[in-house]
Amino acid sequence: MIAKLFSFKGGVKPASHKDESATAPIRVASLPSRLIIPLRQSARAMARCLVQPGQAVLKGEVIAAAEGPMCTAVHAPTSGTVRAIEPQPVPHPSGLPAPSIVIDPDGLDRWIERQPFDYLAASALQTRDYLRDCGVVGLGGAGFPSHVKLGPGEKGIETLILNGAECEPWITCDDRLMRERADMILAGAAMMRHITGARRILVGIEDNKPQAVAAMRDAARGLGDSAIEVIAVPTRYPAGGEKQLIRVLTGIEIPYGKLGTHFGVQCFNVGSAHAIYRAIAHGEPLISRVLTLSGNMAHPGNFEALIGTPIRDLLPLAEPRTDTDRYLTGGPMMGVGLQSLDTPVTKGTNCILAGSPALFPPPPPEMPCIRCGECAKVCPAELQPFELYWFSRAKIFGKAQEYSLFDCIECGCCSYVCPSRIPLVDYFRFAKGEIWAREKEKAAADLARERYEFRLAREEREKAEKAAKLAAKTAAGREKAAAAIAVAEKPATSPEEDAKKALIAAALERARAQKEQAHPENITDLTPEQQAEIAAIEGRRAEIREMAKPHLRQDD
Repeated sequence: MIAKLFSFKGGVKPASHKDESATAPIRVASLPSRLIIPLRQSARAMARCLVQPGQAVLKGEVIAAAEGPMCTAVHAPTSGTVRAIEPQPVPHPSGLPAPSIVIDPDGLDRWIERQPFDYLAASALQTRDYLRDCGVVGLGGAGFPSHVKLGPGEKGIETLILNGAECEPWITCDDRLMRERADMILAGAAMMRHITGARRILVGIEDNKPQAVAAMRDAARGLGDSAIEVIAVPTRYPAGGEKQLIRVLTGIEIPYGKLGTHFGVQCFNVGSAHAIYRAIAHGEPLISRVLTLSGNMAHPGNFEALIGTPIRDLLPLAEPRTDTDRYLTGGPMMGVGLQSLDTPVTKGTNCILAGSPALFPPPPPEMPCIRCGECAKVCPAELQPFELYWFSRAKIFGKAQEYSLFDCIECGCCSYVCPSRIPLVDYFRFAKGEIWAREKEKAAADLARERYEFRLAREEREKAEKAAKLAAKTAAGREKAAAAIAVAEKPATSPEEDAKKALIAAALERARAQKEQAHPENITDLTPEQQAEIAAIEGRRAEIREMAKPHLRQDD
């Protein structure tokens, strides 16, 4: 039993309008003529398409795989044929289309083979991976992946909180879910406790839902689990905000940039607990959800609709009145206007609200801010919205961040009480979008600069390596040329060879001299004719020697 409830600063108490849709049981919406399943189920990630046009699919078959840690798988809500993969309208303030898979149902509603998942025999990581592949996300509106929130965190999970506050006016889908399927919700909570290792489970429900409180308490008593406690919290918008409910039940304040896991606490929507139970106990991926149709309608109520059902096909179930002039997805405080009735139901769609001039009068003209401070009094994040307004409007985004712009949960309390009818949340969303866009551009520019600098460094390195190779080659060439020159300038013969040639020449000279000095011994008693013949021979020899001397010099 918790000792006491805490409170959070600010908040408002708008008319709840819960009874219009909460009295009737949940009804199952009929099968539409076509289903439009966006690949981007949240702003954080987009799944990778696995099917092609013309391909037949079964109910529960994976048609898009999870890409990245913040993504979950997408499944076929019914059996049929893939008609196209193309941009389609999605519920987003921009009104821009997103890549989607269009399926033509065959009317047979044939399931894939299903079997329960034994989470008791599996590790926590295996169970989280299984839930990711089942496409389970938070059903409170944000669509945060449940397998990420079920992680152990830095200090482990001490307290598991189920959010059944459902504080925004008109929306009653969680109320009816708790009244009708309380045992499944708590069974899913017990599974989550096993995955996270939490020691206790706190269920927070606003006290304007007494039937839901009673149903959940009866289910808790039926389980006989003393660690599960159902607590009625005071009705005050936005008590259903995750940080506000954690504050009310535990007294823990979670700052911007931190998660509940940093403080040993984690919060899940009751619809998420129900989806986790269906996935583990029955092997069913998240292909449908309960949503509220209310506002300017003749028969408002809650309906379980397949993901991908066009809003146009749901409206006849509640019969909008003839003076309806607009539709919102979500509640009047945080909802966004629908640009097209072909917009499909997504995992985060919890309400379709019909408006009329009488029910939701057109907003009066925006007037100048008088700095009355009413917005600061009701801000649950304890910000100064009037300062954020000035900086956002003037596009001084740095100062807006200094005033904790990103602590704003966009609950709309400031806009609700503003006497000047300034749509403050719109300005804050604009500023956040601009900051995110500029940060994305800066990140892209930084990456481009890093790549450019890397390329320059690589080119400089290659240039230096080329210059070093050229210098080495030039040095080698110079050494080779110097060696060639040295060889060319080197004498033709060595000193030893010159000495040997000199000895040979001296010997030849001596032999020549001896030959000239020699006198033949057989020339005595010669006749004059013989002496004349010998003289002629010697003359010819002398002439030949004289003729041979120039050639001998050249040879030397």
